[in-house]
Amino acid sequence: MTDPSTQPRPTLEAVAARAGVSRATVSRVVNGGEGVREPLVERVNRAVEELGYVPNQAARSLVTRRHDAVAVVIAEPETRVFADPFFALQLRGISKELTAHDSQLVLLLTEGRDDHARVARYLAGGHVDGALVFSLHLDDPLPSLIHGVPTVYGGRPGWSDGSRGVVYVDCDNRGGAREAVRHLVGLGRERVAHITGALDQTSAVDRLDGFRDVMGDADPRLIVESDFTPGGGERAMRELLDRCPDVDAVFAANDLMAAGAMRVLRERGRRVPEDVAVIGFDDMLPFTEQADPPLTTVRQDIEEMGRLMARLLLRGLERWGGAGGVGVPASVVLPTTLVRRGSA
Repeated sequence: MTDPSTQPRPTLEAVAARAGVSRATVSRVVNGGEGVREPLVERVNRAVEELGYVPNQAARSLVTRRHDAVAVVIAEPETRVFADPFFALQLRGISKELTAHDSQLVLLLTEGRDDHARVARYLAGGHVDGALVFSLHLDDPLPSLIHGVPTVYGGRPGWSDGSRGVVYVDCDNRGGAREAVRHLVGLGRERVAHITGALDQTSAVDRLDGFRDVMGDADPRLIVESDFTPGGGERAMRELLDRCPDVDAVFAANDLMAAGAMRVLRERGRRVPEDVAVIGFDDMLPFTEQADPPLTTVRQDIEEMGRLMARLLLRGLERWGGAGGVGVPASVVLPTTLVRRGSA
């Protein structure tokens, strides 16, 4: 029996002979060109399927100026990316959308400052059609290094002035935080604390602003800055209990920190929610449902945010870069929902 792997790959000429058309006609059809009558398109596609022809991507890129590849840039070290389910959910949404459009995902991580120039060189080298960039920090130089590459950001960039040239997908961080804190106040809690995320990221700043919208001039000792990690939530909760032993509610800026806070409360003999009510942010299933007790949290559709980022980029590729940002997609801010469970 002949090993298929040893057989020569079908060529454009072979497809043309099978379809009874010219090589140029086959090239236009397989590369997405226009000007070919529908009956000929059908004959070419049938010949491609029968022969198992696979277009040469390099040659196709020369014709279409597209690479069918999108870079996903996460401005975090790999230890954080692969430990935090938030990134897995967002990548899943991005991957689903790119796969549906026959486009490849190229993952780029920035472990440290030296990686920024490497990522910028790769993006400028014409290897991908565009970039999806998220988890930026306020002092991150990457946006200023990306030139001429269609880009959609995950989360509102802190340096954005609201111009249409900057496209992002985010959730209503401030409104979701307000709803969480109002719920705690509505439960009769009087010493409501907040564990913030890293305040060099706009999501953390917006959630802190939402907390302050409700609590006004709350005791500053009830606000502790953290870093969106479980260990950060534990450290912040210990600090809160040492500062303010009478705290009776905590709004943590994400679910991982809320889980860390609940571990410390158990260690200190505080019951959740009887002694201290706890609310998180994100609703990362099944993590939140399996918490003890199940975690009340603000839900943002993380996977859908990833899908939307990819969708905005793919839809805008043909129009990107018009004068004054004409044709550039509009940014999207998704609503949030408070999901009530056992912790508050």
